[in-house]
Amino acid sequence: MMKREQLFIFFLLICCQWGSVENVQAQKRMSADEAQKETEMQVEKWLNEIRRDYGNMWEMKTFVIDSLRMPILYKVFGECPPDGRSLYISMHGGGSAPAVVNNQQWFNQIRLYTPAEGVYVAPRAPFDDWNMWFRPEMNVFFEQLIATAIAEMNVNPDKVYLLGYSAGGDGVWRMAPRMADRWAAASMMAGHPGEASQLNLRNLPFMIWMGENDVAYDRNRLAAVKGAVMDSLRATDPQGYIHETHIIKGKGHWMDRADTAAIGWMAQYRRNPIPDRIVWRQEETMLRSSMYWLKVNLKDARPGMQLIVGRKGNRIIVERCDYPSFTLCLNDEVADLNRPIIVEYNGKRLLKKRVRRSSETIARTLRERQDPRLVFSAEVEIKIPQK
Repeated sequence: MMKREQLFIFFLLICCQWGSVENVQAQKRMSADEAQKETEMQVEKWLNEIRRDYGNMWEMKTFVIDSLRMPILYKVFGECPPDGRSLYISMHGGGSAPAVVNNQQWFNQIRLYTPAEGVYVAPRAPFDDWNMWFRPEMNVFFEQLIATAIAEMNVNPDKVYLLGYSAGGDGVWRMAPRMADRWAAASMMAGHPGEASQLNLRNLPFMIWMGENDVAYDRNRLAAVKGAVMDSLRATDPQGYIHETHIIKGKGHWMDRADTAAIGWMAQYRRNPIPDRIVWRQEETMLRSSMYWLKVNLKDARPGMQLIVGRKGNRIIVERCDYPSFTLCLNDEVADLNRPIIVEYNGKRLLKKRVRRSSETIARTLRERQDPRLVFSAEVEIKIPQK
């Protein structure tokens, strides 16, 4: 009997020790190197998924969302640099006009600008309407286009530029701030700003081009006003809001190609996907759930709501938050994940915590963002104290 009891106790000890080993293994933290390798592996898988899902659309030069179609024309300039090609998305004019008019503007747009290097794409708007470039569907179309150009043309995701003329300029006013985390630089030519805010342009170099005599819809006056807004934003935040405003003397809606200088100006900039300070305002034309390394619940979002957050090493400073909570999207560029993350708001500490890198988070955030430079290995929700 004693031998049986001893064997049973020995068996229990072995099971406990094995369970402890399994627990230790389960609790083992993913290292920064492991997260980097996992990210590289997931990016390769994602590129193959993009080629599978959208490669035919690139070949056929037409992107499709349900019943909507966005044909494209494109030209390739120069040799591919070691860090990948540039991508210029150039939006045509027209607007609320017959399709034949918008088609003519589209065919003209592919001839307007000639970068020294890059893939120059002129999409044909899926709509024949005044707001054809900034309806909500355009976010998805542009995400498809950028992802496919990365996979098919070796485009560098940090060298994607947005520009547009006339109604295309209307689109730049809205889409540059709405998708500010996707562009390296943007240039608006002869467009109307409407209700667009410039707050989100903090980390996005931005140009304004307008003819002095372009009086239709008050475009010339509003371009000068918006240029002054950018001057003011730059004065209060000198590390951000890089911009230039060009009001071309003696010119009307057609600037006789003076605006072609924008191509070289934009080309000098690269996107910083992990800026040290984010100013994020929800735009009227569409709500977004993420911007750079921040994320919010769309159920809480309303046009005009703001989230302003900065980072200094592992210290995250919340300057303004109009939401009940938000999510920090973290990787080893945002902070040192081997050390605790500290979050402060109104002089009070909201969080001091060491977060875990996760393979699941890497795979999920890549598919959510559709951007190989906006991949995060950890997330943590920050709840804001309510007054």
